[in-house]
Amino acid sequence: MIPQLNKYTLDFPSPTLANEDGIVAWGGDLNPTRLIKAYQNGIFPWYAKDEPILWWSTNPRLIMELDDFKLSKSLKKSIKKFTYQFDTNFRDVIVRCSSIDRRDQNGTWIQNEVIDAYTELHAMGIAHSIESYLDGKLVGGLYGVVVGSLFCGESMFADVSDASKAAYATLIKHLKKWGYSFIDCQVPTPHLKSLGAKEITREEYLHKLEKVRYNYKEHIWKIEE
Repeated sequence: MIPQLNKYTLDFPSPTLANEDGIVAWGGDLNPTRLIKAYQNGIFPWYAKDEPILWWSTNPRLIMELDDFKLSKSLKKSIKKFTYQFDTNFRDVIVRCSSIDRRDQNGTWIQNEVIDAYTELHAMGIAHSIESYLDGKLVGGLYGVVVGSLFCGESMFADVSDASKAAYATLIKHLKKWGYSFIDCQVPTPHLKSLGAKEITREEYLHKLEKVRYNYKEHIWKIEE
């Protein structure tokens, strides 16, 4: 039986008790405090329309060690085509991501309540976006949640070839400069693996998370040369 969360408390079961699919619990809501606590414990929401909220801690877990990112010659060239901004159009980025089915579900998992919840996290300085622009137009980007010195990537979109990968490369460059530890990519995908992400066990992930989740990095989210 998958445990149901109590809407009036913020406690989660241990992620080590997730079922074989990686589901830790269901129910509850997406209030900011619950979301923050989930990420601090290696848990994230992911569910389809007309389903209850499902809370996951997958095994294996996909992560990107910052030094493992593969910057190909073609991507290095593409990066020069775009200009970049942090947090200029956070809501637009997540709305654009919502039009793409990222996780083999019928329709998007980024529903209106998800958009509202993560936009609130953004207003709190916990969720951030990195955006690619071409001729002043938003053409790609991604967003995620910061937990200590960990960046938890959520979703990305691209209207122009390489626009999201270029944003990702720009994000990694800045995370390295700011002293971040790694990126949590959550669910293994061939695309992210091709960029250098690797699978680790849930146990390994939780061990890495424990070491960095309260290691807050104080800096301004702006593009630096």
